[in-house]
Amino acid sequence: MQVEQQVEHLAKRFPPPAWAVLEGQHRLVLLLNHVLQQEPEAQSRLRRQSGKTALIQWRAVSLQLVATPAGLLDLATPTAAPDLTLSLTQPSPLELLRGSITGAKPEVRIEGDVQLAAEVNWLVDHLRWDIEEDLSRIVGDVAAHRLGLLGRALSVALKGFLAMLPVGGAASHTAQRRAP
Repeated sequence: MQVEQQVEHLAKRFPPPAWAVLEGQHRLVLLLNHVLQQEPEAQSRLRRQSGKTALIQWRAVSLQLVATPAGLLDLATPTAAPDLTLSLTQPSPLELLRGSITGAKPEVRIEGDVQLAAEVNWLVDHLRWDIEEDLSRIVGDVAAHRLGLLGRALSVALKGFLAMLPVGGAASHTAQRRAP
C-alpha cells in the first residue's frame, strides 16, 4: 500500500474532532486577515464583495469564507449558500504539496460569481505573507533575516527534492534508488 493510501485510510478511520477542525479554520482566518491587513488594495477589493461567500474544497476538506464590510474574511455560517465554489481537482496530496512549493497554481474547478472569482484570483496573485517582517518583531531584524535565509535555503532544497520525485510519488522513487 502506498504512503498516500495509508494516510487516507488513517484519516478515514481517525477523523479529527469537529472542535479541532473549527479551531484550525479560525486560526487560518486569523492568518489570512493578518496578511490582508498588510495590503490596503486587497481590503478594498474585498469590501466590494462584502457579504459574498466562497466555498473552497479539496476532497473531504472544505472551508467557507465570507467577505466582511471591513474588507477582511470570516467563517461563513454552515447554512449559507456559497456564491462561489472553488474545488481543487488534484487528488494527490503529494502532487498538491509539490505544486504549492514550486509555486504552481493548482487546477481548480470554478462555479458561481464571476466577479468574486476574479477578486479571489487577484488576491492569490498579489498577496504574500512577509514572514521575515513578522519574525523581526519577535526576534529582531538580524535573527529574522537569518531565519529567512534558512527558510529560503530549505525551500530550494525541498523544491529540488520534489523535482527528483517521479510523478507517481515517493514509493516508486524509493524502489528506483534500491535497484543495483
